[in-house]
Amino acid sequence: MGIRYSIHPQIWQRLYEGPLGRHVDALVALLEAQGYCQDHIAIQIRAAAALACWLERQGEATTALSPDGLARYVRSRQRRRPLRQGEAAALRKVLEFLRTQGVAAAETSVPPGSALQDIAEAFERYLICERGLSRATVQNYLPIVRQFLPECFGRGPIRFAALSPTDITRFVQRQAREGSVGRTRLIVTRLRVFLRYLQLRAALATDLAACVPSVPTWSLASLPKGLAPGQVQQVLAHCDRRTVKGRRDYAILLLLARLGLRAGEVVGLTLDDLDWEAGRLALRSKGGRRDQLPLPADVGAAVAAYLQHGRPRCTSRRLFLRLHAPWGPLTDASSISTLVARRLAHAGVQASHTGAHVFRHTLATDLLRHGASLAEIGALLRHRSVNTTALYAKVDFAALRPLALPWPGGGR
Repeated sequence: MGIRYSIHPQIWQRLYEGPLGRHVDALVALLEAQGYCQDHIAIQIRAAAALACWLERQGEATTALSPDGLARYVRSRQRRRPLRQGEAAALRKVLEFLRTQGVAAAETSVPPGSALQDIAEAFERYLICERGLSRATVQNYLPIVRQFLPECFGRGPIRFAALSPTDITRFVQRQAREGSVGRTRLIVTRLRVFLRYLQLRAALATDLAACVPSVPTWSLASLPKGLAPGQVQQVLAHCDRRTVKGRRDYAILLLLARLGLRAGEVVGLTLDDLDWEAGRLALRSKGGRRDQLPLPADVGAAVAAYLQHGRPRCTSRRLFLRLHAPWGPLTDASSISTLVARRLAHAGVQASHTGAHVFRHTLATDLLRHGASLAEIGALLRHRSVNTTALYAKVDFAALRPLALPWPGGGR
């Protein structure tokens, strides 16, 4: 193993004979399983060996290791020579690994009794267990706790009884000045949910959710922001499918463009959701629903090419994984929107909206242009309300043209 990772035999000997000796093989096996290259694993091994020597000289056991203990080691090292590039990150990974093995002190940088942390965790449990929201959706609600409470109480104690309608109005007004109408609407909705939760838990005596200002909106006031004809193909053509990144991104973009999947639905796909024999794709949609969609031939071929020649071997059952070690699933829906924005820029496509939803809007608009009914579009996009699909009637110019009145004097 020493020859494989270009490590001097004496370093291996010191490492195996030191306080970390019985954990070395497990650490190397973990790094290999996570897809780290040999050079990175060598950095980890050298960092672990130096840390083990320091522990031995100090007469400390691995159980004494903690973020504070690691900081003491780094200071000691810096007095003799600076850390090499990548060594600080390697030491953090070693500490994290030892913690999973139960031989290092638990993380203490975030006080477990922090009031704000406790409130956020309790709110998260409520949304998942009692409201039945998915974990991906819940992650969109938690930031409101970390924004609203510190603004109202600062660093002082959190006293819900002291909250007033003025505090709520001031918070919403500031958010409205700093963000768009759409973002403010989302904040207002999540704030109402949080305040109703506090009242349900008897932390609030009055219904302060009713004091949250409404954001003026008009039904169907906006137009769907899709791409121009031909731009979807332009983006797809710029994916270099000779590379792993190109094959993965091409498969993701096809799922967005051909089936109109939401970003969160793409992230949540697993290997078990693909029924190759029946040519179907199982989806976990909004509201906890399970939907079945046909798997078009070109989409299936793109996914199969990624699975056969791109997806790294990993214990995760998620369909799409990160490109770099440690291998694992994409984190959340924002990673898909970031991918789309980069692909649009790479293809030279200028669009007013660069998120993943732009492909969903484009698909609906193209279907309408080619004669599909609103009911058919709503079924494909899995809309629960016809009013949601009715937004696309505004871009059906062929159907709207006979309704247009002649402009006075326009025929002269």
